[in-house]
This record gives sequence, structure tokens and C-alpha cells, in this order.
Amino acid sequence: MQTSNTLLEALDIEMVEMSPERVVLSMPVGPKTHQPLGYLHGGASVALAETAASIGGALNIDSETQNVFGIEINANHLKSKRSGMVTGTAEPIHIGSRTMVWEVKIQDEEQHVISISRCTLGVVTKRSKA
Repeated sequence: MQTSNTLLEALDIEMVEMSPERVVLSMPVGPKTHQPLGYLHGGASVALAETAASIGGALNIDSETQNVFGIEINANHLKSKRSGMVTGTAEPIHIGSRTMVWEVKIQDEEQHVISISRCTLGVVTKRSKA
């Protein structure tokens, strides 16, 4: 999977575990992911969540003929964080032929839930290049 020159590289997101049933990514909390007051930016958490769900979706399709794209995401930010690491764990709630729904729980090093998201993906047939 190509990660150079992507948002993963910009936010230092690392792939920890990847399977069709579970994706785990980690991300450092620091200047790249802070909002102006020095806390983890909710948008960075959402980026981590959608990335984890999208990788999971990609592992559940035929990549020769299909793509997945995020079509909706919601997030509840439950706890703030200034430094350290967060880990996003994505697990599918629904794997369908046209849509998928993934739940992503973001936790800190002490397993406190920082944010929880639900991401809906669209499964799209690739267009021919003819």
C-alpha cells in the first residue's frame, strides 16, 4: 500500500495491523496533530478514523475492479490529549456489496477512549480506461 506523499505520511500514521476484519493504526500526538491550543485536533482524529476504515474497506473488495470511498463519517471526541500516541482500531459493522460501515475507536496508551467514529464507505466499480 502506497503511503509516501499521502496524509498518512504527513501525520506520521503507522500501520500496526491490517486484515479484512480489523485495522489498527497509530499516530503521534504533537505539533503536526495539535489544534492552536495544544491539544489533539478533532480533525486529526477523524483523519485517523477514516484512514483506518478505508484501509479495512480496501481489504474487503476486489481491488482490480472496485474502489472504496468515504461517504459519511461522524465522531464523538470524548477526551483530550496533549502528547503521546493514539491508536485507532477499525472493525466492520456491515460489509455489503455497495456500502460498508466501520466503527473506529481511538484510544491512548492507557486504553482511554479519546474518540469514537462510525464511517460509511461506498463501494464503487472502477471505470474502464478505454
